[in-house]
Amino acid sequence: MKRYVAGEKHAVAFTLNGRERQGWCEPRMLLSDFLRQQLGATGTHVGCEHGVCGACTVLINDEPARACLTLAVQAEGARVDTVEGLHDGAGGLNDLQQAFRRHHALQCGFCTSGILMSCEAFLRHTPCPDEKQVREMLSGHLCRCTGYAGIVKAILEVAASRREASHA
Repeated sequence: MKRYVAGEKHAVAFTLNGRERQGWCEPRMLLSDFLRQQLGATGTHVGCEHGVCGACTVLINDEPARACLTLAVQAEGARVDTVEGLHDGAGGLNDLQQAFRRHHALQCGFCTSGILMSCEAFLRHTPCPDEKQVREMLSGHLCRCTGYAGIVKAILEVAASRREASHA
């Protein structure tokens, strides 16, 4: 295990949205701050800084993680995906983002990036969710604007669409 010394800067390298990236930080720097300040990935939002609101959710090796509770050095060698990495392959909105737009599943948008990342992981693990499962997954996110109804509809629509596409 690597030894980190407070006050010293350490190189941190990982795959961010499919690209190898690296930067320097002190051992206590949070992944959320590293992403935003060192790598310019500002789509990861910082809300409560206690892991409660979910706005900072990213995927680390395909699993949702709170970037405000993860040290940047913990991501060394990992694959980190943020909302900037979501797209349809041609740089446009992916199916989940399009469904959020169709169902008015975002208003101010502050929580949206974290919700989208949790949704991507959730739909990979739960391709046939019911409304209760979707709402349970969303319970880890705070949204003050939408009331969640549009978000739930968007997720269920995408799940059904992805299932149809996989059977075609």
